[in-house]
Amino acid sequence: MSWYTSPWGACRWQFISGDLSVNAVWPWLRRFVPAPQRLGRREWLYACIGVWLGIVGTEWAARTLLGVSAPWFIAPMGASAVLLFAVPASPLAQPWPIVGGNMLAALIGVLVAQWLGHSGLAAAVALALTIGFMVKLRCVHPPGGAVALTAVLGGDAVARLGLEFVLAPVALDSVLLVLIGLVFNTALRRRYPHRQPEQLSLQHTHDLTPNERVGVQPGDLDAILAGRGELLDIDKDDLREIVQQVEQRAYQRRFGTIRCADIMSRDIYEVTPHTPMGEVWQLLQQHHIKAVPVVRGDGVLLGIVSLHDCVASHAAGPGGTPQIVFDSRRAVGEIMTSEVICATPQQGLAELVALFSDAGRHHLPVLDAQRRVVGMLTQSDMLAALFRSGLEQAL
Repeated sequence: MSWYTSPWGACRWQFISGDLSVNAVWPWLRRFVPAPQRLGRREWLYACIGVWLGIVGTEWAARTLLGVSAPWFIAPMGASAVLLFAVPASPLAQPWPIVGGNMLAALIGVLVAQWLGHSGLAAAVALALTIGFMVKLRCVHPPGGAVALTAVLGGDAVARLGLEFVLAPVALDSVLLVLIGLVFNTALRRRYPHRQPEQLSLQHTHDLTPNERVGVQPGDLDAILAGRGELLDIDKDDLREIVQQVEQRAYQRRFGTIRCADIMSRDIYEVTPHTPMGEVWQLLQQHHIKAVPVVRGDGVLLGIVSLHDCVASHAAGPGGTPQIVFDSRRAVGEIMTSEVICATPQQGLAELVALFSDAGRHHLPVLDAQRRVVGMLTQSDMLAALFRSGLEQAL
């Protein structure tokens, strides 16, 4: 973007030429308008309650342990509490940045104060060094900047503590705040410490999941983020998950008319928990299918049994390996898989692709609102639907 074509450059040019107008200035001024917050009412309420509990609990515990003869609580903990309870998914709000970042800032601040004295110049040096070491030690925490300034400009009470200031109150306050945050966020079922679960291959190989092989890959984000060269307040795995969900939403919009009910098999075979394995084996072989749902008398799903279940028992042999057995008289209820990933008739094609590709499933029972089996969806059904959709798009 050239000097003239930039918003600020255009404003300056029109000012020089005497043609400055509201229409010329407004695009530049709009940059200062606050962006709308995407925080829901419930999360907003949780943030307020969490900050209150965190500050009250930390201040009370620190005052009880340290007494009031020396500083027992420092103001930067308020900023740490905002991050911890309002944006717990932020990389800046994780336990290591809070505890490690605050302690590092306190240590650097105390050492710089002892070296350069308690002046504005010393405070600036302490803050600059703090940021540099935070980046290297992967503990960037903005409130740590305030901790460094407190260590330099905190007055006689802080100066008398010296290096003890690092442990009490900084380390103590930080640890107490994180402990309260752990309890609070866990009680609300928030994932804290925030970490994306690792998606391991079902075959225990290093290959990416099928969905990731054709979508946004970690290397793609690494290259873009390295090119930007700036710190973003979002975890890389969270960013990749958001991009994948956006892709799925766009895909759903493109193929949104195709639902599970349109492509599932409705005339399906079912067995009960008391069905002998011999009958199940004969059913699978006769009809060339790989799995059947196990249901109650009213059709409610209890589990699923597959070819693999028929030949591999759940009893471990020597060394923890499964015993390869086949007992035709054994009841299906003893070997079926009870935790079944299922679909609903109204699910779109994009959601179903993710269930098959990433979860490694070959067949999904389709359930109604009462958890009764109304159909079965297989990889063959999905492949045919995707081929047909692509063919229609090409035509």
